Amino acid sequence: MVRLLSFTAGCLVLLHALVAGSPLHTELPRYFQANPLTRRNLMVNTVENELGPHLSKGSLIFGSSNAAYANLTSYWITYIQPDFEVIVEVAAESDISKVVRYCSDNSIDFLVRNRGHGITSSLNSFKGLQISMDKLQGLQIDAASQTVLLQGGVYAGPVIADLWDNGWVTSTGAAYCVGLVGLSLGGGHGRLEGLHGLVADGIVHFNLVLANGNEIGVNATSNADLFWALKGAGHNFGVVTSYRAKIYPKSTQTWHYHSYVWTGDKLEAVFEALNDLHTKDNGTTPVLMSFETGIIAIDLSISDTEPVLSWSFAYNGPAADAEALLEPFNAIGAASENVQDVPYPDIALLQGTGEQNGTCSDGPYIHSTDLLIKYNVTAQRQLYNQFVQKITQYPDLKFSARYAHEGYSNKAVQAIPSDSTAYPHRESNIIVYFLAAAAPGSSDQAPAKTWAQEARALWIGNDKPQTYVNYASGNSYESLQSVYGYEPWRLNRLRGLKAKYDPHNRFRYYEPIISN
Repeated sequence: MVRLLSFTAGCLVLLHALVAGSPLHTELPRYFQANPLTRRNLMVNTVENELGPHLSKGSLIFGSSNAAYANLTSYWITYIQPDFEVIVEVAAESDISKVVRYCSDNSIDFLVRNRGHGITSSLNSFKGLQISMDKLQGLQIDAASQTVLLQGGVYAGPVIADLWDNGWVTSTGAAYCVGLVGLSLGGGHGRLEGLHGLVADGIVHFNLVLANGNEIGVNATSNADLFWALKGAGHNFGVVTSYRAKIYPKSTQTWHYHSYVWTGDKLEAVFEALNDLHTKDNGTTPVLMSFETGIIAIDLSISDTEPVLSWSFAYNGPAADAEALLEPFNAIGAASENVQDVPYPDIALLQGTGEQNGTCSDGPYIHSTDLLIKYNVTAQRQLYNQFVQKITQYPDLKFSARYAHEGYSNKAVQAIPSDSTAYPHRESNIIVYFLAAAAPGSSDQAPAKTWAQEARALWIGNDKPQTYVNYASGNSYESLQSVYGYEPWRLNRLRGLKAKYDPHNRFRYYEPIISN
């Protein structure tokens, strides 16, 4: 016993020497350092003093008193309100690992924000430090390898314009205001997926910071298991500081745009034609008929009691080829039409998904969503009748409520094996969602939520619900299986990778695989 006590005392003396910085060792290794308790109330001055000297010139640390705070904490759906006590706006990609390591060492919860388009309520559970990537806008084209290196703060509009001016295109989302990193981590639907797959499918390398602050490269040969996970469930595993993606020579100078407005009596004809379009090419959508999008909503120029169907089509090529495919829609008879041919960077503005369009404006939106393989025409009529009934019952929702539809060309998406990435819904290329503006606490909030759930139930019918992770609401009726796939092996594999790469579950705020 005496010998054991002597040995223990000797160890304590040695440890004290390490802590004190004796000649035996000048710094306590990180794996011996104690993690302090989570800081309940972060102070800007404390973070500035402790972290600030280690960051690049131009990085900023501030709180709610700074004029930039409101812009860097706003979200597209204003119901999403994480509690950001301190913001660190990094000026260099290398700063992110330093911030993450600092947070990890001090048990500070952190959340990365790019453009604020996350719409899942799970974000509301966050309180802590924000890492803003707004300043990381780097874009480097490598023509020899036909790839582009994109930093974590980039978003679709400027990337599309820059590449187009240099003779290239790459896969992005349809909305030009949305950040590319967050989109890609959930798969990423967009106008070029019929030719090149989802946004994630075109990524060949991720630069990633893990929860402990370590920087790693992730690709098909390095951390290949994590490469699989980042493509569809990536929000759960790390901070992507930049990624390298495939680029393609632009194949046409103009895209063809054709929009229609149909009255409600044409609904069945429209959705039957849409179903035919999406199976026209051996069961898939013609690859160049890139994107059809439509809303069912009130248009006062036609009626103030019955919604209309406003639809548009984007074709990656000549007008004559597009119009041959659109002939069934031309035959339906529209109340109004608009036809244009424009360069690719301009197509989003026409289709309502440009930076200047209402799609990119924030608001108190309540929503629900599902993924479809085809439109159920009977359900679409029920939804239309539901719309008429609801706005009669709740007139304050008349001008903000809408059913929205996105249909993508899907050939290249379906050509990629389903088990090759974490994204689980490759067979479904139609996204539907309900939106209505209802301010928190208003009398419209409860009926809007009820309407959202009822609309989703009609879309789903007897099928298993499928939730596109980038459109997920985080509501209790969205199961993890609906988001990450019903095959048991998918969630099992993701949870195993979570234990390996993020054992303390630091990344748990966006549709978390494992909740604390």
